[in-house]
Amino acid sequence: MQDHPNHTRRWLINVSGAALLANALPVTPAFAQGAGAAKPAAAKESSEDSVKEEPLSPVTVALANYISGALDRELPPPVVAKTKMHVLDTIAAMVSGSRLKAGVAAARYIDGLGGKPQATVVGTGILTSTVNAALANGMAAHGDETDDSHLKARFHPGCGIVPAALATAETAGRSGNDLLRAVALGYDIGARSIYSLGFGALYTERHSTHTLATTFGAVAAAAAMLRLDPVQVRHAISFAAQQGSGVPYWERDREHVEKAFDFGGMGARNGVTAATMVASGMTGVEDPLSGEKNMFTALGDTPKPGELTAELGKRFEIIDTSIKKWCVGSPLQSVLDCVAELLKDPAVRAGQVKHIVVDMPADRLHIVDNKTIPDICLQHLVALMIVDGGAGFDSVHDFARMTDPKVLAIRKLVEAVPNKELVTAVPARQAIVKIETQDGRSLSHRTYEVRGTPGNPMDQSEVDAKALDLMAPIIGEGRAKELIAAIGNLDRFGPVAGLRRLLQA
Repeated sequence: MQDHPNHTRRWLINVSGAALLANALPVTPAFAQGAGAAKPAAAKESSEDSVKEEPLSPVTVALANYISGALDRELPPPVVAKTKMHVLDTIAAMVSGSRLKAGVAAARYIDGLGGKPQATVVGTGILTSTVNAALANGMAAHGDETDDSHLKARFHPGCGIVPAALATAETAGRSGNDLLRAVALGYDIGARSIYSLGFGALYTERHSTHTLATTFGAVAAAAAMLRLDPVQVRHAISFAAQQGSGVPYWERDREHVEKAFDFGGMGARNGVTAATMVASGMTGVEDPLSGEKNMFTALGDTPKPGELTAELGKRFEIIDTSIKKWCVGSPLQSVLDCVAELLKDPAVRAGQVKHIVVDMPADRLHIVDNKTIPDICLQHLVALMIVDGGAGFDSVHDFARMTDPKVLAIRKLVEAVPNKELVTAVPARQAIVKIETQDGRSLSHRTYEVRGTPGNPMDQSEVDAKALDLMAPIIGEGRAKELIAAIGNLDRFGPVAGLRRLLQA
C-alpha cells in the first residue's frame, strides 16, 4: 500500500483520538502530509534552530537517513528468504507462547488495559493499541526458549523486533514486503547497537544486551513502518535511548515471565512507544548519539559509535542469526545435538547408561546448571532425551517430567563440567557429551556447529515443520499450514492486517 496524506492522517486519528485533533494539537508536517513532504519554514525553525546544539554527528545523520529510507530499498534475495524464516519462526513462537504462563499473563494484562483496536494479540481474539500488542506479542514470543538468537550481539532479535514491526504494520496499513524490510532493518540496528556500545564481557553486570538491542531494533523497525523522516527518526532514537534499561538478573527468574518481558516485551514496547510518540507530533533531542551527554556515555562500556552504521546495506545481521532446532535455551542447543547423535547407539536408546559427562563453556554453564525451569535445565534435558529417545516442545516444557522417576534415575548420572577451552572455541557454544554404557564402552560426541546456526543452518522444510509443531495445537493444523504458506509469500502479500484471521485463536 502506498503512502497517502489521508491514510497517515487517519492513522493519527486512531492513535491520538479525534478529540485531540479537535483541540488542534500540533502535528509534524511529514507525518500529516506523507513521507518526503517539505517542512514549512516555521516548523523547521522550531525543530532545528530553537535550541543551539553542536552539529549533528555523521553517525547520527547516516543512521537516521538509512532507517527513514528502509521501506524504499530492495533486499538481496537471500536476505528476503532468511527474513521470511525468522518472521515465521517468531510468529510460531508467539502462537505457542500465547498458551504459556508469560503469554497468558501478558494477554490478560493487555486485555484489562483496553485500547483502540489497532493490532492483534497473536493467539487470542484481542485487538488493542499498537504499543499494547507489541508488548503482549513480545512476551509471548519469548514465553519459552523457542525464538531465535544472535550470538555475537548477545540478544534474541525476533521476540522484540518482529512484534514491533507486526503491530506497526497492522496499524499503518503496510504490506508484507514492507514488513520484511522493517524486520531486516531491526535486526541490523539491534545488533549494531550492541557492537557500538562496546560491551567487553559476555554478560555485562550493568546492562542487559538482550533488552538494549531489542529496544533499538524495535524503534528502527517501527520508525520505518511509520515512514518517519530523518528528523523524526533522530527524535525516536532519543526517546528509545531514554528507555534503555534492563538489569541482567533475569537468569534468576524461575517462571520465565519477567524474562519474557526483559527479552521480548519490553524492547518491543519501548521501540513502538518511541516511534508512535514521535509520529503523533512529539519532538525530542536532535542528536542523542553525540554531545557531552549521550547514549554512549549513559549506556556504553567502551563505545565505538561507528559500529552503528558500519556496512549498513552490505552486511545483514539476520543472515548471522540462529534459528533454534530445539525449543530450549541457546546454550543447550549443542548439548541436545550431541545427545541426539549418541542416541543412535542401541545401549543409549535403551537407557543402559552408567555415567554421563557434559562439557560446556565455563562462562555459560551457570545459566543452565540445575535450573528449576525444565527447558533451561541441562541435567534434566539430557536425562529426558535419553528416557524419551528425543525431545519435543511438549516434553521439554512439562514441569511434571522434572519429578518423573525414570528421568530422575538418569539425571543423577549426569555430571556437568565447566570447560575453559570451550569458552574461546570457534565456532562458539560447542559442547562435548561423553557417555559410559553399562556394557563397558565409552561414547563421545562433540558438536562444533550447532544445527540452526549460520554455519549449519536449518532449511525451509525444517523451519516449516518446527512452526507447524508449535502452532497446530493452538490454531489447528489447517490454519497453521495456511499461515506458513502466507508468510512464505510475504514479499507478495498485501496489507499485513490480512494475516489477522490466521493469527487469532
